[in-house]
Amino acid sequence: MLSDALHYPLDSDDWLRTILVGGLLNVLSVLVVPIPLLQGYYVRVLRGTTDDDSRPPRFDEWGDLFVDGLKLIGVNIAVALVVIVAMFVVGIVTGFGSAIGSGAGPVVGTGSNGGPVRLLTAVAFLGFVAFALVLGYVAPAMFANFAREDSMAAAFDVSTVLAAATTSEYLIAWVLAAVVALVLGTLASVLSVLVVGLFGLFYVQVVTYYLFGRGFAAGLADAESEAL
Repeated sequence: MLSDALHYPLDSDDWLRTILVGGLLNVLSVLVVPIPLLQGYYVRVLRGTTDDDSRPPRFDEWGDLFVDGLKLIGVNIAVALVVIVAMFVVGIVTGFGSAIGSGAGPVVGTGSNGGPVRLLTAVAFLGFVAFALVLGYVAPAMFANFAREDSMAAAFDVSTVLAAATTSEYLIAWVLAAVVALVLGTLASVLSVLVVGLFGLFYVQVVTYYLFGRGFAAGLADAESEAL
């Protein structure tokens, strides 16, 4: 799968044009407008890979590309809002615990309730960290299902998303994507001071989205076959 992913962005007759356009949009991202176009391209990558298309998409039909990108940004915002709400809940829990602790002794958490308060705070914090990690793992499956169904609501189809995300195929693809992002993404980020790295970052993003799409499709197919 990794070898296919690394060759995927180059597996077309006009791969050089695609890399140049994608890199140029990365360079111009400071202007904001190119961001939805890039996101729209990543949606096409997900849509193609979940549909078993081995060839990378082209930069064309720019209006549709822009709209798809806005939709993916919207899904990302929704996911971010879930994290913010979770942080707010943790803040309320820890704040409530601190208030109890401050009334238990002259120093916060030093009275008879100090131990339970610290335990409550620790559990709330660890719970949030665990939740954030799980969401970070599941989020690419949400994006893939959105692209596959061409529906923002599909990103929040919990049963379908979890059916794919809880398979070994998806786990392997996610780990490979994380490794690619860490190793090649770091290298491209360092080279971005020379501008050429921004073209490399586009390549890395396409590879990672390919892995997410392939992993999701394989995982969902496996889950559906086991359900029969």
